[in-house]
Amino acid sequence: MTWELDAEAARAARRLGETEFEKEVWLSGVMLTWGSAGQIVTVDDEPVGFALFAPPTAVPGASAFPTSPVSPDAVLLTTARIRQEFTGQGLARYLMEGAVRQLTRRGVRAIELFGREDVAAAQTDGPRSSDGADGADGADGADGADGADGADGADGADGPDEAALPRCLLPAGFARAVGFQDVAPHHRYPRLRYELARDLGWKAEVEAALDKLFTVITVPASPAPVPELAGSR
Repeated sequence: MTWELDAEAARAARRLGETEFEKEVWLSGVMLTWGSAGQIVTVDDEPVGFALFAPPTAVPGASAFPTSPVSPDAVLLTTARIRQEFTGQGLARYLMEGAVRQLTRRGVRAIELFGREDVAAAQTDGPRSSDGADGADGADGADGADGADGADGADGADGPDEAALPRCLLPAGFARAVGFQDVAPHHRYPRLRYELARDLGWKAEVEAALDKLFTVITVPASPAPVPELAGSR
């Protein structure tokens, strides 16, 4: 609940055992006021992964990050996950492509996320390269998100409150590998952005409308010619 509620409200929900209820309330509210807040990937009709996203105004927990706030023209990708037994098959990339297509059709301008930087890499070589070698499969995703629970070292006295940060962060290396770019660098929690092609969204909407139109309209065949009767002239 650290995404959906501010830090104090999230602690109260955990203390009262109401995290599932609060999650349902949040998800229902976002769907009613904004629309679908997620993308699912399936294998043989079985859900094996998901991604959640919402407008930044619906995600108060994002303010806990040192690289906040999220740009007002973007949707925040809060988390994504692939079930462990289905990792290593490229499903995370497929899931992200589905989320991009959906949000493009809806006219969203960009997607942003808070990434989890590899601490060892950040301390030595800085942010990893975006050539995909950081293992987009390793983030396949997002299944390693639990490692971002803040237990791997604090930022120091002036750093963010680790306990208040959401746990389920995507690896920054994976985000770069699928096209996200840093807009607010940080040695632990960079904010990354993916620009959506608005013309592609317009094209997708037109194609969908045409498909729907041609499934409704049926052009009748020309009537068969009537043979003339003898002596009718």
